[in-house]
Amino acid sequence: MASLNRSIALWATNLDMDIESVADWVALVDARVAQAASESASLLLMPEYVSESWLAFKPDGLKPTQEMAFLADHAPDAIDALAASARSHGITIVAGSMPWHGEAGQIVNRAWTLMPDGTRLCHDKLALTPAEMDEEAWEITPGRCLRIFEWKGLRCAVVVCLDVEMPALSVALARHGIDLLLVPSMTYLPTGYSRVFGCAKARAIELMCAVAVTGCVGASRGTTQNEHNYSACAVYLPCETEIGSFGVHVETEMTDGANGDDPFVIARDIPFDTIRELRSGKAEVWPGAWSAGHVEIIDETKAKAAAE
Repeated sequence: MASLNRSIALWATNLDMDIESVADWVALVDARVAQAASESASLLLMPEYVSESWLAFKPDGLKPTQEMAFLADHAPDAIDALAASARSHGITIVAGSMPWHGEAGQIVNRAWTLMPDGTRLCHDKLALTPAEMDEEAWEITPGRCLRIFEWKGLRCAVVVCLDVEMPALSVALARHGIDLLLVPSMTYLPTGYSRVFGCAKARAIELMCAVAVTGCVGASRGTTQNEHNYSACAVYLPCETEIGSFGVHVETEMTDGANGDDPFVIARDIPFDTIRELRSGKAEVWPGAWSAGHVEIIDETKAKAAAE
């Protein structure tokens, strides 16, 4: 197991792309996939809403309320092309996320995991932001399932942006002993970046697993919603002496991409096997899958008000 190549490439994709079609976009992404493979990565993680770059070639007069459908219309062709790229380069692609036509005409924010053997796994965002629930903007339908899958002998899951900020989801995941949590994100401000990346680090501690997170930077040339995006790339670990104490395996600096920054990093030698040993009972203080289900909450303020 230790001989498996589990290096991960993370790409904080700059949305400011000079493209005129999905084919142009695919060519740029394929070049990054090739780079990741040439640098011995076995998985490439891309950001949430990475397809917003396609608004650079949206039709004239497209309303903001029509943008999700426009992006979803093009998404199947893009995913087919990226699946071919995964096969060609022999690397798994977690293709960020993009709007996708779901059931009954609804649109979901769907992340695809595309493996070299042709396996395709979808992961729909569960917790939505106010903008994603706004009928006058990017109205999205939340997902209902969290999928655990195997990659390189590891138990993995994908959660999208705000999902990683939800402690209840962490409690549910803790029962399943995952090794790697993959988090594509899009954060408009440094505050959002700080929440997502801070919570990603917390999830590494809570779940006793590695957490890889990246997000969009820059802005699409056709954007109506996101004039800037701030993000970085990181892989976080539990804070244990055996694996470095501070919980950071790799981390790039936050950027808004305004100067053309397009962060890309390879996370090598992630100590998955050591983390498994720690999770089996050798960690310093980790209590395991702890739900607080046995804890009674006593609200003295309510009791006092009732007595009055």
